[in-house]
Amino acid sequence: MRPKRSRPAASEFSPLWDPDFPAVSRRGTWAERDEREHGRPRLGRPPELDADRIVATAIALADRDGMAGATLSKVAAALGVTPMSLYRHIRSRDGLTDRMADTAFGLPPETDPDWRRALHAWADAQLAVYTRHPWVAQIPISGPPRGFNALAWMDAGLAALRSTGLDWGAKIGVITVVGGYVRQAFVTGRSLAERRLVEQFDEATALQVYQQEVAAQLDPGRFPEIEQLFADQAFADVPPDQESADADFRFGLDLILDGVDAAISR
Repeated sequence: MRPKRSRPAASEFSPLWDPDFPAVSRRGTWAERDEREHGRPRLGRPPELDADRIVATAIALADRDGMAGATLSKVAAALGVTPMSLYRHIRSRDGLTDRMADTAFGLPPETDPDWRRALHAWADAQLAVYTRHPWVAQIPISGPPRGFNALAWMDAGLAALRSTGLDWGAKIGVITVVGGYVRQAFVTGRSLAERRLVEQFDEATALQVYQQEVAAQLDPGRFPEIEQLFADQAFADVPPDQESADADFRFGLDLILDGVDAAISR
């Protein structure tokens, strides 16, 4: 029997944000929080500056220039205000990045009754977020989910595993591993693609060059498995870049889900 874990093993789960990030309920959007705090809804023309506008501007800058382009000073300049004026709405740089990430992720897909299809859709949707907003993967993971959308993703991941019979520790472990895989697969794939772009190679050409360079340096018999890999021309039929990336992603995800299936069957 697996020992019951007292901790939520979610330190690597994606998306995860700062422990100081205020948890928000279903009524917890930023505008709704303002309504509660002021005791009345906003009427008439919206104020020139509010948290939603700051976050939207920061996301647009990050989409264009990465996180380096979404500093408080650059966000303020884009809004035509001073950096200090942002602190009336965003209490810190970390607070801004937390809200940016939570907004960028949006809500998760609907949960399929089949756990495997549900986790496939959950992972695919996260990969789509990283693809639309690559800067999200640059934000350090510093704690469990606290933003409304981040909590919705966590809840959807757990809901996908509802019928599996796994205990809570195992369910948290599964979504931790799957979420971490999606994030790392995106980061690795993007890094390789950027390098190929600089070298002006597609993946097939890059692998051929790699094989030639490594083979030229190998002492016969020193790395027999690699020698056989090259002799069998394993890199000869690499599909187009996007097709290859999709296949690699699905292979890794299915490998993880096969492990989940084995855990469910135990």
